[in-house]
Amino acid sequence: MPKSSAEFDLIVYGASGYTGRLVAEYLDQHYGSRDDAPSWAMAGRSLEKLESVRDEIGAPADTPLIVADTDDAASLTAMCDRAKVVLTTVGPYTNYGEPLVKACAETGTDYADLSGEPAWMYQMIGKYSDAAKASGARICFSSGFDSIPFDLGVLMLQKEAQARFGKPATRVKGRMRGMAGGPSGGTVASMGATMQAVAADPSLIPVLKNPFALAEGFEGPGQPDGDTAAFDEKLGSWAAPFVMAVINTKTVHRTNMLLGHPYGEDFQYDEMVLTGPGEEGEKIAKHMQANPGFGDPTAKLPAPGEGPTKEERENGFYDAMFVGETATGETLNYGVKGKYDPGYGSTSRMIAETGIALLASDAGGGVGTPGSFLGEALVDRLQEHAEISFAVED
Repeated sequence: MPKSSAEFDLIVYGASGYTGRLVAEYLDQHYGSRDDAPSWAMAGRSLEKLESVRDEIGAPADTPLIVADTDDAASLTAMCDRAKVVLTTVGPYTNYGEPLVKACAETGTDYADLSGEPAWMYQMIGKYSDAAKASGARICFSSGFDSIPFDLGVLMLQKEAQARFGKPATRVKGRMRGMAGGPSGGTVASMGATMQAVAADPSLIPVLKNPFALAEGFEGPGQPDGDTAAFDEKLGSWAAPFVMAVINTKTVHRTNMLLGHPYGEDFQYDEMVLTGPGEEGEKIAKHMQANPGFGDPTAKLPAPGEGPTKEERENGFYDAMFVGETATGETLNYGVKGKYDPGYGSTSRMIAETGIALLASDAGGGVGTPGSFLGEALVDRLQEHAEISFAVED
């Protein structure tokens, strides 16, 4: 259960950073004058920077500002004591995330982040699940493009499969049909931090490789190979490895485990990018396989604090499809489509709506996922407020 009372509904921690600023701007512009607006505050290390961002985004001069620092545990505890939910954009989480997870778990404060760092998440689950369950804190990782469209896309497909066929789809393909938008420096830094953590502790290598690594001991069946370019006869398109599959697949399997395996214990899931038919589709798919990551491997990647321009964010989009098949051959297609750059324009909306949905949730404490804690309630919020559509495709 959420805290019964606190000074603020939401605190945006990292509000002076690239993505945190977008979250604060969204809360101010979308909810500022609404009757149902949550009470919220901006938090970060520097009061001067917070004041500057508050003024730049046009938030009211009396918007509360809180100074808190990852290196100061007492400041994090004091911040958590004032909030029902903390939304954190301060990454890489491998480097900076644990102190806030600990503070939230101990104070019973709900938490949502944008982590796509499975090795760190695995460690946090082991360290803080019991404390979060005891305090009632809901620790919700991957509350942005990592991994909401995929976690909730599969969840909604399975709901429809149960309604139509009376059984789940035991095999689901997640396929990106289109996407426009670039990475920020924070995303690049997070990938680097994960690799550094694995280099320092090789025991984490199996965590990255195992799609059930976040399922707390459950080991399901062998999973499809999403790491090799291949032609999909049923979809009539070549498919290439998807850089985010390493985290999304683990999140989907964790949701299935936490909900009691409604997708079945024999559930299989993979994610790839559709690159089109013919020789051109094959060429692109094999290039993507040889050059994993973000597009052109020779391009200069952004530094932390940098990211897509406002125009790029507003012109961005993503289009994901989920192809489900039951054990007896019934099939179902489901689509999730979002407006705005997926990693930032849309992600800032997703984490904000996750926080607001947590305020109304009666789920118990622990370390979970958007799908396990919020499910269809978050889908409804995202469709109403964040310009993300979820729909069956007949």
